[in-house]
Amino acid sequence: MSVIAIVDYGMGNRRSVEKALEHVGADVRLTGDHEQIRAADGVIVPGVGAFPEAMRRLRSSGLDELVRSRAQAGVPVLGICLGMQLLFESSAEHEGADGLGLLPGRVTALDPGSGKLPHIGWTEVELRRQSALTHGLGESAAFYHVHSFVCRPEDEADVVGVAEYGERFASIVERDNVSGAQFHPEKSSHAGLTLLRSFAQSCAVDSRALA
Repeated sequence: MSVIAIVDYGMGNRRSVEKALEHVGADVRLTGDHEQIRAADGVIVPGVGAFPEAMRRLRSSGLDELVRSRAQAGVPVLGICLGMQLLFESSAEHEGADGLGLLPGRVTALDPGSGKLPHIGWTEVELRRQSALTHGLGESAAFYHVHSFVCRPEDEADVVGVAEYGERFASIVERDNVSGAQFHPEKSSHAGLTLLRSFAQSCAVDSRALA
């Protein structure tokens, strides 16, 4: 069984992510403790709220550098909702802020067209390419989104899934061992649990490879 650390920096649906992972059989640590995160087979960065405040909290506890170091060591890292946005280089939200820089690209406001912001609700995600994260989901799946900003990956090859709300946007991204989901898998019923189970399984596989 893989041990997955959910980075607790005080923002995000941490408990609901924890329960969803337990449901799919993962051994979960909801923690801000560096040693526990360093010992985990996989790392999840959750998040709900504003990008600049999230980065301030991560930096103040040194968790930003720890997440970077775990990613650079080849440990699977998954960002959820705001957590996916934090994986990128910077965001234009509020006063703007630098991100973790694990994926090239920026975060800017979603253009909702005639819709309202935030974008809230179930939206179909078209899966553009194969990924261990989306194994078993077919060509598309509906996930529950809540957001006003979107990631603009520099490299289109990093985009696994796209959704549409006013404009088409990256909803799932992945580069090597770093991946992100703009939606809330813990609130996305069977499809969301399937994605979290796939992440947990990839953590177990990678931990054996790194052993």
